[in-house]
Amino acid sequence: MSESKKQKQNATGKNRNKQTKAQAEKKKTIELVQALSSAFGPSGMEDEVRDEICTRLQAHTKPRYTFSCDSIGNLYVENACNSKVWITLDAHMDEVGFMIQNVLADGTLSFLPLGGWDPVNAAGQAVTIHTVYGGRIRGVVTSIPPHFQNGQEKKQPDFSSLRIDIGADSRDQVFEAGVEPGCFVVPQTECTFDWQFNTFCGKAFDDRIGCAALMMTLEQLKDQELSHVEAIFTAQEEVGERGMMAAVEALKGKLAICFEGCPADDTFGEVFPTSAMGKGPMIRAFDKSMITHPKWLGFARLIAHKNDLPLQIAVRKGGGTNGGILHTHNIPTIVIGIPTRYAHSSCCFCSIEDLNNAVKLACKIIEGVVEIAQSAQDSFAPIFEPKEEWLIEYLFGSNPDRNLNFEGDRPFDPDDELPF
Repeated sequence: MSESKKQKQNATGKNRNKQTKAQAEKKKTIELVQALSSAFGPSGMEDEVRDEICTRLQAHTKPRYTFSCDSIGNLYVENACNSKVWITLDAHMDEVGFMIQNVLADGTLSFLPLGGWDPVNAAGQAVTIHTVYGGRIRGVVTSIPPHFQNGQEKKQPDFSSLRIDIGADSRDQVFEAGVEPGCFVVPQTECTFDWQFNTFCGKAFDDRIGCAALMMTLEQLKDQELSHVEAIFTAQEEVGERGMMAAVEALKGKLAICFEGCPADDTFGEVFPTSAMGKGPMIRAFDKSMITHPKWLGFARLIAHKNDLPLQIAVRKGGGTNGGILHTHNIPTIVIGIPTRYAHSSCCFCSIEDLNNAVKLACKIIEGVVEIAQSAQDSFAPIFEPKEEWLIEYLFGSNPDRNLNFEGDRPFDPDDELPF
């Protein structure tokens, strides 16, 4: 066999191996997202999601990370190397759901929303109820059929007019089934993946797609031996960022990245969408909970540009994230969103490519922070761009002597002069 033919066969074999590895990684990602999406986890009952995350991370990242929980249900992931923590990574585990309010005489159930729901999106949907016995029972969100509606009732429904029906005929049957006031409810939706469009269809992508991004980021950081991060998977974000409120004082990072399943705006007639599915992750410059720190945002944009990664910038008149809590505790925060069509409904779409690019962007940002911080301590520190220089001043203060122990011997001094 000629040398050129051997080289061609070797190249073909390498390409085949590369494609096989890429397919295996894709299948692994699909399985992860489907497991997270399918987990039962409305605000206040994130146990199943937390167990799923913890089990998977322990299998893939131990012993690099240690795990702990608090009373509200947050999951903390800390680096076992005891290195200086520069960046906190966050995603919330809870999904929008419902809670049973009362059992009526005819066996139907009144209920209240957990998180931001439009009643129109809830009506007619199948749901899963977590019973007091620990089991699950199917129900349907009902409203008065159009055949029996009068003029007033034909208007847009509200939650006071909606009920959940589990097929029972009386209060006694409902109680015997283990359904009582206080039971948690989520949409009953199977998560599927479309190989033609490379999209997921399922529930709870706000914020299980963010949880997947954070888990994938931690796994990649483990492989790259980047140890200067901590992570938190928070509870009860959808009912007012309560998990982050409980956790923020315990966090060690001086910067933060939140992963979110953000509402996509590309199917509502927007001429120039800024959160389009399939066009890359989105960083939110403004919402009603936070104005993103312009220099931290600028650094993220610089990293995306340097690494040829797609990035969308959005300005939102509504909405809010855990970033709203973090940035008011002196932790500059960016929110990396994976565009999600029809967020806060029973069935949503998102793109696997947007997920992968969100992970790539986060890893490159973290690499950039660590590289700059390490370089700043060298005797022959390079000349940094303005978007990098502010980061050094923030991490190390205005002291020109940057030759400090990178492993964290120098504690954060609250009197340090910050560049903003």
